[in-house]
Amino acid sequence: MAVTQLADIIQPQSFSDYITENSMVSTAFFQSGVALPNSLMASELAAGSQTFTIPCWNDVGEFEPNYSSDDPAVFSTAQKLTTTKQQVRKAFMNASWSEMSLASELSGDDALARIQDRVSAYWARQFEKRLVASLRGVLLSNVANNTSDMVVDISGLTGTSANFNGNSVIDTCATIGDNIDSFKGIAMHSFVYSEAKKNNEIQYFKPSENALEIATYKNMAIIVDDSLTPSAGVYSTIMFGQGALGWAVAAPRTGFGTEVFRTPNSGNGGGQSTLYSRVELALHPLGFNFTGTTVAGVSPSLAELALPANWTRTFAQRKSVPMAFLISK
Repeated sequence: MAVTQLADIIQPQSFSDYITENSMVSTAFFQSGVALPNSLMASELAAGSQTFTIPCWNDVGEFEPNYSSDDPAVFSTAQKLTTTKQQVRKAFMNASWSEMSLASELSGDDALARIQDRVSAYWARQFEKRLVASLRGVLLSNVANNTSDMVVDISGLTGTSANFNGNSVIDTCATIGDNIDSFKGIAMHSFVYSEAKKNNEIQYFKPSENALEIATYKNMAIIVDDSLTPSAGVYSTIMFGQGALGWAVAAPRTGFGTEVFRTPNSGNGGGQSTLYSRVELALHPLGFNFTGTTVAGVSPSLAELALPANWTRTFAQRKSVPMAFLISK
């Protein structure tokens, strides 16, 4: 049986473009509108620094308006519009695969499509894991620094009252006040998802004719991720508003996003091909700074993203942050 070689089918630039364009699109975060591509982040990825800041406008405020009069000597005073900044940290990542382990996947006419799908799906899963780790850090930071104003914790209640339930989800969404209906996505552990499914609380819809079906809970797209691992039987469920997360992903500014290395003497001269895939990622929750206080290397690891010391909230108003957390059993 003829075996297609990696070097025979892959054009590095085209392969890199495919991976960077499709890795995020395949996730429920993207399809639900929770994570949106950010053009400013994309432009900053092309710069040389490992961190960058994103400026954003604060709200116009809640002051009482002026009341008009007919006195020409009384002048109104204009209010000012202020800005804030969010600090974002880049991640420089790579992964590789040997043709020997992929031989069964690389034979046949659709070899290129198969390997593209495999690598794209791998990066999509990694991006989602980094996102969940970041949100864990944001949650712990909110508890430590913002009086838990984004959190509802029912895990200490008695009996079944401590379990995940629809009323508590609504209470959690209500922490954002009159923006309660703005949440579009909900991330949960598979155990929580299975319990909701047993209770017939899951509904499904297709965003377009050719799209995959998306599971929803209370009209929020469900992201099932076991990275939301429980601690002593306690689960974290996260709700998001549209655009709660900004992202950009690109091939490296220098070097190669995709590279195939041939080792001809491997396999006793039979040869071996290894595919290297490299990406740069900026993935950030709206309203927070990544301070990087406890990051050892250039790119923060999953464990470092989950540390509360690496996150501070830049938005003073809780309403301005389209995220909320439910802690339950």
